[in-house]
Parts: sequence; structure tokens; C-alpha cells
Amino acid sequence: MPTSVAFLRCVKTSPLQWPCVGCVLPRPEIGGPADVYARVIAQHLSEALKQSFVIENRPGAGALIGTDAVAKSAPDGYTLLIMSNAHTTNESLLPNRPYQLMRDFAPIAPINSSDLLMVAHPATGAKNLKDFIALAKSKPGQLNYASSGPGTPYHMAGELFKAMSGTDIVHVPYKGSGEARNAVIGGHVHMMLDAITTMAANARAGQVRALGTTGAKRSGVLPDVPTIAEAGVPEYEATIWLGLMAPAATPKPIVERLNAEVVKIISRPDLQKTWAEQGATSMIMDPAAFDKYLRADIAKWAHVVEVSGAKVE
Repeated sequence: MPTSVAFLRCVKTSPLQWPCVGCVLPRPEIGGPADVYARVIAQHLSEALKQSFVIENRPGAGALIGTDAVAKSAPDGYTLLIMSNAHTTNESLLPNRPYQLMRDFAPIAPINSSDLLMVAHPATGAKNLKDFIALAKSKPGQLNYASSGPGTPYHMAGELFKAMSGTDIVHVPYKGSGEARNAVIGGHVHMMLDAITTMAANARAGQVRALGTTGAKRSGVLPDVPTIAEAGVPEYEATIWLGLMAPAATPKPIVERLNAEVVKIISRPDLQKTWAEQGATSMIMDPAAFDKYLRADIAKWAHVVEVSGAKVE
């Protein structure tokens, strides 16, 4: 699970000027992708709303402590949650969490989504995804895959792949993406799903074989690599995405104003170009559409958790 969160705190320049925003990032390290994207949003919100924003990282309990702190914050537009699909997965993985996402938060807007890349070590002999699936089916329970930890999007993407491909592959959790990546490059595990921008260079260098990307369409980072859906597992999709939420009782005008400002930011051509080079795509929705998206994502991962029996100790 992600192990820390970060608050984005606004330094109030005037008590009459809303908003100053606080948000929580479910990332285990400062400087990770979510931290980077949150800082971009913070910078542009500061410019648009004439307020200063400060990020405060807060570790603890797989992001539960920081998320719960936001849930219990005053619903005044001064404290928000930067969340990811780790939060929607937690709804079924962590039944004893102190909050409920759709009860204790109001959806504001998604930010972006990033594809993963499924790779296998060359020693498997798999030239493509169909080869790997055939190999896995011929050796049930004998192949394994690495992830950055139990309950992370990388783990759940692997469980979704297993469920949809009908394969029995053993999950090997590590303490972070770096350790998991080194394990597959070193041949200690057979396969993993990793951030496409991180693993693309290893695939180009031949250290691993790219089997497929996890988005609905091919990634501009590796346009010659098919999606997993087109390569052999129809309708498979598992991205990492970020979004913005507020405490549940936050007034609707504040939610709508923040949504409008975020949509302006993520619609900027220069920002979209930079994000595309990083393998990320802006997600533009109004609060109602984001609410619907979140509920569908919670149901999707609840089914995967049930089918796979995935647990977080």
C-alpha cells in the first residue's frame, strides 16, 4: 500500500478570499508522480485564485491517516484531497478504514491518468502477450509477477490481468517500484506492470520485453506496443489516475469553482503536451461525471478483490 500522504496547504492572504486548498497525496515518496502533478496543479491554482499553496507530506497507515484528516476537516474549501485509484481500491481492500470515500468526500474533478506497461524478462521466451499467456496457462502457479506492494495499483492491475486472462500467476510484493523493477530486470521474477515512462527505457534496451500497455488506446510513449486489450485480453484496462475531492459538506459553489479552475489548468495545450511526453492524459469531467466514474471504479476493483482474494495485512 502507499505509505504516506501530503497536504497541500494554502497560506491565507486574506480571510475574505476563498479558496486556500489543502490536499492529500497517496504517495510513498516526495517527488513521486502524484507529488509532481499535484505541485503543477497547486502552482496554477495559486495563480488563478491569488493564494499561496504549500505541500505538507504526511506518512502513515497506507495513506489512511492523511485521508481521514481531510475527511474530518472543515468543509470550507481550504482542505482538499488529491486522491488516486488506490483510494477506490481501498474501499474493498481495507474494510476497517475510518472513512468512506463516497460518504465523506465530494468529488471535484479528475486530473490525469497514466498507462502502465506490462513487461516480461526475456528468459521467459515470450515474444508477445499471447506467448506469455500460453506459457502461464501451461505452468499454473509457477510464474510470478512483481509489484510495488500489496494493494497498490500495480498489484491490482496484475490481479485484473490474471482474472481476465484466466491465468494463475503468483504475486510477489516488494517495498517499492524500484525494488520490483530491479527484480524483473534481474530475472528474479517473470513479469510486472510498471509506469510506462519508467520502464520504457528498459524495454527499448532489451532488458525486458514489452508485452502490452494498459490504456484504452496505445500510448504515445511506446506507440509500437499494442494495448493488452488488443494483444489478447479484450476490454482490459488499468491505469493510474489522480483526482481532487473535498470534505462531503463543502458548498456546491466551491466545488463547481474548483472544478472549473482544474479543467482550465488540465486543458492547457502546453501542459497536455508535457504530460503526454510523460505518458499522462488529462481527464476532463464535471463533478457529477467524476462521481459516476468513482462509483464505477470502486465496483470494478471490488469485483477484482473478491475474485482474486487479494488482501492487505
